[in-house]
Amino acid sequence: MSQPDQRTAIPIFPLSTVVLFPGADCPLHIFEPRYRQMTREAHAGTGLIGMVTVRPEHVGEMEGDPPVFPIGCAGRIVRCEEIPDGRFNVVLHGVWRFRIAGEPARPDERLYRSALADPLPEAPTDAERVGRLRERISQAFAQLVALVAPERARQVGPQLVAGVDDATFVSALVQILNLPPLERQSLIEANGVGARLEALEGILRFQLAGLGLAEGSGPGRVH
Repeated sequence: MSQPDQRTAIPIFPLSTVVLFPGADCPLHIFEPRYRQMTREAHAGTGLIGMVTVRPEHVGEMEGDPPVFPIGCAGRIVRCEEIPDGRFNVVLHGVWRFRIAGEPARPDERLYRSALADPLPEAPTDAERVGRLRERISQAFAQLVALVAPERARQVGPQLVAGVDDATFVSALVQILNLPPLERQSLIEANGVGARLEALEGILRFQLAGLGLAEGSGPGRVH
């Protein structure tokens, strides 16, 4: 599905920790009535759902309409399984980033939020630069795992993401490292996979700094 060239209305799904990236897949279990409705209508329509991150200071307001970061990623439903009790298991494939331009008032019969989304183009990929970044990130990740979870090196080491495409590489490391929402958001706001990898390398170096292996400070975490 190509990126639209103008503002478009899409349903939005605010979550506190899940961030979808262009080119990556995201499995979701849908159980709340409003998001069941959203999934059913999106699947019958354009197939698009906009994933956005709730601002950390408002995660206690998830049952309402908490404020969200303005930049998110539209996902296309590539798998949709409705469970007999009305829940869904879906897989979204990230297709394009967007900036929220506004949220129209919703009719009473619609339970979920919708936004006017301005598509954000992705910067072109420099394959040579991306290759160098991936190599450095894999080395830094291996160092981090060896220091904070050596007993799990075979389960969560860089071999888990060797050979995957660039978008999956970023998405998988975000999950393995259990990055906090602000760091996840900084990655989706980065323009293009090269910028995302550069930001991810910075996060890893920052975590290693807390262990005395680089300049700076910060905790090391492996989920």
